[in-house]
Amino acid sequence: MQKFDVIVVGLGAMGSAALYQLAKRGVRVAGLDRYSPPHDQGSSHGGTRITRLAIGEGAHYTPLVKRSHEIWREIEKETGADLLTQSGELIISSAARKSSLHIEGFFQNTVDAARRHGIAHELLDANQIRRRFPLFDIRDDEHGFFEPEAGFLRPEACIGAQLLLAEKHGAAIHRNEAVMTFESTAAGVTVTTDRGRYAADRIIVAAGAWLPTLLGGPFERLLRVYRQVQHWFAVDGDVSQHTPEHFPVFIWELADWPQGIYGFPVIDGFGLKVATEQYAETTSPDAVARSVGDEEIALMRERIAVPNIKGLSGRSTRSAVCLYTVTPDAGFIIDRAPQSDRVILASCCSGHGFKHSPAIGEILADMAERRAPAFDLAPFRLARFG
Repeated sequence: MQKFDVIVVGLGAMGSAALYQLAKRGVRVAGLDRYSPPHDQGSSHGGTRITRLAIGEGAHYTPLVKRSHEIWREIEKETGADLLTQSGELIISSAARKSSLHIEGFFQNTVDAARRHGIAHELLDANQIRRRFPLFDIRDDEHGFFEPEAGFLRPEACIGAQLLLAEKHGAAIHRNEAVMTFESTAAGVTVTTDRGRYAADRIIVAAGAWLPTLLGGPFERLLRVYRQVQHWFAVDGDVSQHTPEHFPVFIWELADWPQGIYGFPVIDGFGLKVATEQYAETTSPDAVARSVGDEEIALMRERIAVPNIKGLSGRSTRSAVCLYTVTPDAGFIIDRAPQSDRVILASCCSGHGFKHSPAIGEILADMAERRAPAFDLAPFRLARFG
């Protein structure tokens, strides 16, 4: 049975970051994933993820994403990869909005976080938005928040770069190997997979949508998994006005739709990406419908994308399914398991985790080495759920 200092289970956003940080420190570490990351079976794919410094989920997240931006730039310098594009972000809302995001007061929370942390931003009325960003077909009563340092990340490239560096620093990566169970004792942790057994002093469990099943017990009630769909639509004629130089990432609390939407400029030839979030029907990684039906595409095209964003042809060029693993308060879990301090849990998704993942990787590495993390983890403790 192979022995490591630390085993990381799940090599998506958080797991790949933790593996890289541990390997860089010279820790004997192994990473296990049931697929070959970066892959499209979990939560960390789809070409782009929003990153923003002013966080509508709470100002306590901002230090994490600030540190994450620093790490992304360090990784880009070391690998030559293109990971972070700061195209700016526009958030649109109104007092008459019908839609809501996963956090109440998202727009004002964002403004408060920007002011608290000194983040550059502008507050725009409807006419200012029309002049600056004419492709958004907004209403007279809508207003906006623009953050120039925000933008998007390329999740597959981010994960791939961190795994590349982890292996360079000596990490053992076991792809296409599913973890079945793990057991912790006073002497250490034993991990059983569909291929063998491994021993470690500590384990980081960052398995995303597989966490409820893997952890069992209260976690099957605490963590809910939701299917989300991302859509891409072609642009009529010249696409230059829909590219990152002119078109920001956006989050829009629509006035006439129950769900908020978000989207990205045209990159890589796939068209303009737009998506919503749904929290009505739960699923699991094994049961989720991976294909996207014509009715889903038509609904997005006819009710959301084309009516609100000018220049779209309505022709679908691509669609993708991803999974959100959500806690009751839409926050993260970063903590040691109640039954053993050798088991470190990271459920950092809830639909807004990717942007924070490098900093959380550092935190998880610190916890595995029994160092004091540089960030306040009180908001992410399990104890808040009672």
